[in-house]
Amino acid sequence: MSAGGIPGSQDPRSQDPRSQDPRSQDPRSQDPRSQDRSEAGACVPAANAAARRAYLDHNATSPLKREARDAMLAALECVGNASSVHADGRAARARMEAARAHVARLVGAAPRGVVFTSGATEAAALALHPAVEMAGRPKPCDVLLMSVVEHPAVLRGHRFAAEAVEVLPVDGAGRVQLDALEETLARHAAAGRRALLALMAANNETGVVQPVAQAARLVKARDGVVFCDAVQAAGRLPLDMAALGVDFLSLSAHKMGGPQGTGALVAAGPDDRTPALIAGGGQERGRRAGTENGPAIAGFGAVADVARADLAEEAARLATLRDALERAVLAGVPDAEVIGSGAERLPNTSMLTFAGLRAETLVIALDLAHVSVSAGSACSSGKVGASHVLSAMGVPEDRAAGAIRLSLGWSSTRQDVDEAVAALQKVVPHLRSRAVRAA
Repeated sequence: MSAGGIPGSQDPRSQDPRSQDPRSQDPRSQDPRSQDRSEAGACVPAANAAARRAYLDHNATSPLKREARDAMLAALECVGNASSVHADGRAARARMEAARAHVARLVGAAPRGVVFTSGATEAAALALHPAVEMAGRPKPCDVLLMSVVEHPAVLRGHRFAAEAVEVLPVDGAGRVQLDALEETLARHAAAGRRALLALMAANNETGVVQPVAQAARLVKARDGVVFCDAVQAAGRLPLDMAALGVDFLSLSAHKMGGPQGTGALVAAGPDDRTPALIAGGGQERGRRAGTENGPAIAGFGAVADVARADLAEEAARLATLRDALERAVLAGVPDAEVIGSGAERLPNTSMLTFAGLRAETLVIALDLAHVSVSAGSACSSGKVGASHVLSAMGVPEDRAAGAIRLSLGWSSTRQDVDEAVAALQKVVPHLRSRAVRAA
């Protein structure tokens, strides 16, 4: 039966008999040993260990899926370096190549195009270099074009000279302006310059989906190259590199319920590449040196396989929960607004803003109410100032200052949504009242 009567909102953990134990509502507590951990090693501080938490920060990281954990534990039980030619090495290689095939299928690519990395940040840095090779032949790019709302890994992690970088504007919903892209491409083509475009599939803060296929057609018409940061879209939207028209695409395992610290750069063709970021041995066909993290890669492959198989059903379930969350907040909390609501968005992401409040204050207050959310990108936590994404969208400063991101995932339930809404209905008026008294 649907939780709370909403179709598609079944608790994915309810099939486990341990779910009858209130502690097991937190996916991190399913290991019975976790109840005996010291405060230093616990998932949450010991003082809060008995309290159920609503985790709505999947765009920062998603709890480890059982399939990933099982694959990782199985790999950890085995010895062997995937570069070794003996039987143990061949077995390690077989596990890694099986994972590579799963990752490739998730995005409609060939396994030989997948390069395993330490994460999507490294994958972006590997891809964004002027010395591109396509089908084994040089295709140098003179200028890097990227939207102003890209992730910091792209904005700051590329390997182009500063004077060879141009940032493209977005509209009020945060989508790249295609007319500006077309004009920029024409200007560079007239000067004999080839462009590499970096455009994310969907924004990590607002969830707004970018017109990647349309942009790619414009770039390819000028003989350019396209890189797509698909970190947030993987497992939430259908991804096919050929249909999108992209040449390189980055992925991160932990956004899908895999382990942290592993990701991939996927090339459309097996001989499409850029200069190695890490030199040394010949691992990953010479594209990324260093012994591969076999257990993490096994976990990555496992969640990629599950994400592909469950994509349609899970996307519909998450969209139902997200829509219920937004309706309840807009109906029950005065002066609340959903950022990007008029655009196509990821089914799991909601950026809410509350007039007169500061995001960091809201995040802390919700944390104390046992609800985990974030203020924009987790990769930019600790920064002072408004989100560069909201600023680029033209969101008024007072609204941008009070914006928080709630993101759902595989472990999210209707109970999580209800508890988040209840907390917001209590916390927001309290903080506003306190601000008035302090004024």
